[in-house]
Amino acid sequence: MGKNKRKSGMSGLSSFVLESFRNDTATASSSTEPIQPVPEPEQSTEEPAHKKQKIGSENGKKGSHRHRYDASGLVPHYENASEVPEQSQKYFAQRYRLFSLYSKPPGCLLDDEGWFSVTPERIANQIAERCRCDTILDGFCGVGGNAIAFAQTCNRVIALDNSPTRLALARHNAQIYGVADRIEFIQADYFSFIQSRVLRGDPRKIDVIFLSPPWGGPGHLRAVDQTGEGEHPSYRLSSVQPIHGAELFRLSRSVTPNIAYFLPRNTNLNEIGELAGEEKVEVEEEWTGNKLKALTCYFGGLAVGQEHLF
Repeated sequence: MGKNKRKSGMSGLSSFVLESFRNDTATASSSTEPIQPVPEPEQSTEEPAHKKQKIGSENGKKGSHRHRYDASGLVPHYENASEVPEQSQKYFAQRYRLFSLYSKPPGCLLDDEGWFSVTPERIANQIAERCRCDTILDGFCGVGGNAIAFAQTCNRVIALDNSPTRLALARHNAQIYGVADRIEFIQADYFSFIQSRVLRGDPRKIDVIFLSPPWGGPGHLRAVDQTGEGEHPSYRLSSVQPIHGAELFRLSRSVTPNIAYFLPRNTNLNEIGELAGEEKVEVEEEWTGNKLKALTCYFGGLAVGQEHLF
């Protein structure tokens, strides 16, 4: 797997079966239970719809399980602003930027955290194009915005989250986009997953890791700079949750040099440069209309001019 693979078109759908993950008896350092894929929600009897995808068609046959992962009973699907809690109103107004198929039956689902943390679809698609590879690990998949995009540019997607609810919502949303069968959803703590012998001993290569850890909630931009100029203070990697952002990066680099790090728009760039060391890091601004939303920092072979490191 080199830079030619990353830039070329897809050669076909590769099914990533984590059977060894299920059979391995290794346990996470913070838990006594083995890592388990998220259980499937109850099946629906509704007729499937068909949608052309960038990589094949789901299951490749008539009667695909379009509503197999329907999680509609977990959280509400809002269609009217009057139904939406006050704290989510501004995000609901941007719902079609978050998921262009938001209203496609049975409707995309987001929990309270998902509303403010999901990556807008156009930005997710841009990142996915930059991360085109064989196998990608989405370490904090949330309600699935990035994982859905990755499933359209990468052969294999492993999507982790420590919340069974968010994993069910992510798979529900992936089903609406017709890519649920291309993503392996695993309920696991990212740090324990990386450190476990399951990953260290598995010969299958992970080419890219995408990191979009919790930034600290919507409040990470509420503070105003003390200069009185109304600017947001610099965001420090120490604010990344649940561990220091620099430690998260170092842990991920033990698996692959190719990291895409999604961070707040006001992140301290000196700290980002320190992460790269002697290498280059490419910082891409992610805009929605005339508003800067976030930064994506590309390390290793993902950075322009360093494709030989891929």
